[in-house]
Amino acid sequence: MDVGGIGRALVALLLGLVVGAAGTVAHRAVPPWGLVLGGALVLASVVTLRAWGGLRVVVPFVVGTFGAAFLLAGEGPGGDVLVPEGDGAWWVWIAAAAVATLVGCLLPRRWFRDEVGEPHDERPQALAAVDEGPGAA
Repeated sequence: MDVGGIGRALVALLLGLVVGAAGTVAHRAVPPWGLVLGGALVLASVVTLRAWGGLRVVVPFVVGTFGAAFLLAGEGPGGDVLVPEGDGAWWVWIAAAAVATLVGCLLPRRWFRDEVGEPHDERPQALAAVDEGPGAA
């Protein structure tokens, strides 16, 4: 089953909402490991999304991730707060998520190319000519 561009964007947005909520909760529940695991989850998600749909599906993921994080950082309907005001760890979580996203986006494009079935020679052209010897064309 092939998912179209809009379907991929919706899946990426949903994944972003889940990752943002999980990271926001985890950074408070198990410090400092929640920050580390949240950042790793963001990086793994961005790499997976790039392999699945390219950079264009990373944008809805980022919207979902940071949207969930900022929504959960606000005051709830009953006045409850998940992230207390002035919580420095929350800002570290946001920075870690941003850095992990940036790292995932800056990885070389060739890592995400699908070249199944296409043979390619890893040897540079100069070495290939030397191996074939003189007179080979």
